[in-house]
Amino acid sequence: MRVALYARISTNDRNQDPETQLLALRDFARAQGWDVHAEYVDRAPANDPGHRTAWRALLDDAAKKRFRTVVVFRLDRAFRSVKHMHDTLSVWEAEQVDFRSLTEGFDTGTPLGRLLLNLLASLAEFELEVLRDRVHAGMARARRQGKRIGRPPIIERPEVARLWPTVELRILNGEISLREAAKLLRIGKTTVRRLLEKD
Repeated sequence: MRVALYARISTNDRNQDPETQLLALRDFARAQGWDVHAEYVDRAPANDPGHRTAWRALLDDAAKKRFRTVVVFRLDRAFRSVKHMHDTLSVWEAEQVDFRSLTEGFDTGTPLGRLLLNLLASLAEFELEVLRDRVHAGMARARRQGKRIGRPPIIERPEVARLWPTVELRILNGEISLREAAKLLRIGKTTVRRLLEKD
């Protein structure tokens, strides 16, 4: 069977080395008599998809059916949350790609693994609900404490607040256009117009 091995470390810190994971993965694949298609290695936090280039390559290759199973050392090396895990494994199930975790013994190629995949759907929904509740509770507390929710107004940006009085005067005196003012303030022309209307 052709498999893909995936390893990830959070940083390039000298105390972390993906070889620790890869050695165990290679030994396991060899013991099973599997053919390793490729080793995908990332050096990035789990919640930083922009820098997980090997993970993206693995997803692309899975869609192209270049291997039959993805093997990781531990679940948290691959997934950043239960929802992320469920969503990914659901896609792989449709693509007929199995997933196996060495440490936890999770294997979607078995009936028990497929049952656990269904349980993950419920856990993912629960995780999302808990996160939503936390966000709402945090926003409610912030409002009670008189804190502003969301981005501060443009005029409160230090650079805009410092330049606006001079720029506004130059606009009103006809020295510069709205476009030129927007360029000076590094904001949109529509925003400049809104600031003028507020005054």
